[in-house]
Amino acid sequence: EVQLVESGGGLVQAGGSLRLSCAASGFTDDAYVIAWFRQAPGKEREGVSCISNSDGSTYYTDSVKGRFTISKDNAKNTVYLQMNSLKPEDTAAYYCSALILGNNYWGQGTQVTVSS
Repeated sequence: EVQLVESGGGLVQAGGSLRLSCAASGFTDDAYVIAWFRQAPGKEREGVSCISNSDGSTYYTDSVKGRFTISKDNAKNTVYLQMNSLKPEDTAAYYCSALILGNNYWGQGTQVTVSS
């Protein structure tokens, strides 16, 4: 059973930093993509960043480019999202998602709140 467990959310002041972690387990396939999504109250879920395990390529949505960095630790089966220069508009529930062999899996989410 594929499991994704997020951690690292919290309350931070604008300009601060947080690092989210997504610990993945329950699969052995090497070709997968891990993505971070977020959903603010009253808004649609949006993709924030993703990383391919096969070639390490990354993607960032425009609003976080230069501030967020996605990375992976294969030994720990964990993907990180380093979030710097946080803004109040980054406030949302952040979800980790894995695309494996055409199937999409989700974690339970972690809340990030940025105060102004």
